[in-house]
Amino acid sequence: MEFGLSEQQILLQDSVHRYLTEQVPLDRVRRIASGDEQDSGVWAELTELGIPALLIPEPLGGVGLGLLDAVVVAEVLGRHVAPCPFSTTAVMAALVLLDAGMEDELAAIATGELRIGIAFNEAIGARADAGIKTDGDTLSGKCLFALDGDADSYLVATGDRSIYLVSADTSGVTRNNLTTVDKTRSTCELLFENAQAGKVSGDPHVFERALDAGRLMQAADTLGAAQAMLDQAVDYSLQREQFNRVIGSFQAVKHLCADMAANLEPCRSLVWYAGHAMDAVPEEASLLACHAKAHLAEVGQAVAKTATEVHGGMGFTDLLGLHYWFKRIGANRQLLGSPERVREQAARVQGLI
Repeated sequence: MEFGLSEQQILLQDSVHRYLTEQVPLDRVRRIASGDEQDSGVWAELTELGIPALLIPEPLGGVGLGLLDAVVVAEVLGRHVAPCPFSTTAVMAALVLLDAGMEDELAAIATGELRIGIAFNEAIGARADAGIKTDGDTLSGKCLFALDGDADSYLVATGDRSIYLVSADTSGVTRNNLTTVDKTRSTCELLFENAQAGKVSGDPHVFERALDAGRLMQAADTLGAAQAMLDQAVDYSLQREQFNRVIGSFQAVKHLCADMAANLEPCRSLVWYAGHAMDAVPEEASLLACHAKAHLAEVGQAVAKTATEVHGGMGFTDLLGLHYWFKRIGANRQLLGSPERVREQAARVQGLI
């Protein structure tokens, strides 16, 4: 069987890559990461390309594509460390709202008018000092590491995997932005004190599908980021000279680059097939999403470390900016479940534990 991207998916990939290359260079990423510019400008420009509307049906103003198409976009965004809420608003939130039939909110996402963050952590793993309690249509408690600190609203999951939609400016909601290693995307702590919320879903399967999709987007993002680090390492090795030779001519450096490429290339088919399975082979989707998230976390970390080593001391400087990709990969490793937690979930899916 030959499995690859369609002509339309390649065109989508190329158009997003071309836009990011021209409009979101590393200098702009630096400004956003330092707080001198907001990521809302990038999101507005991506809206013109139809990226927030990717999974939304055409009657609601969307593009009506599938999760493999979203994987293609996420990979390109990771390659450019693009600062935007793609995995939260355009993928996870869109899937939940589609299952709930919330057409007004979906239409607002498609036009870029609504950003929805994801606060699923308290349903993924309970913490001693956090947790969400419900009383009718109100929420109380604390959720750590909610994704997208600048969202207009949040989808909040409780311990029983029910999902509630709450506006960020609702009375009783306090949002505290958190400092993490990844400055290209924001996370926050949400505090609720009898905050009004609307119940979106009480079906655990809706939560699980959105979580699987989010993990898959992070795997694709890591794939793109790791590929960028590999490419930069190879380019640098063909320019940097020592002993009147480019360092890429030394066998040790060749081996480092070859190992990175050999480990990373199989990940692409894993991530692509996991995206395909989300729509076409649903019985395999959760397992594949877990495998993709856990495996890319390990491979991405190894590539990030090795690519930095190839650059030598320059790899740690802000002049090259390699650390933006390094930290993005590190954040993806932990958010929505560490490799250990995700592997445990994969074992449960298979009935091994």
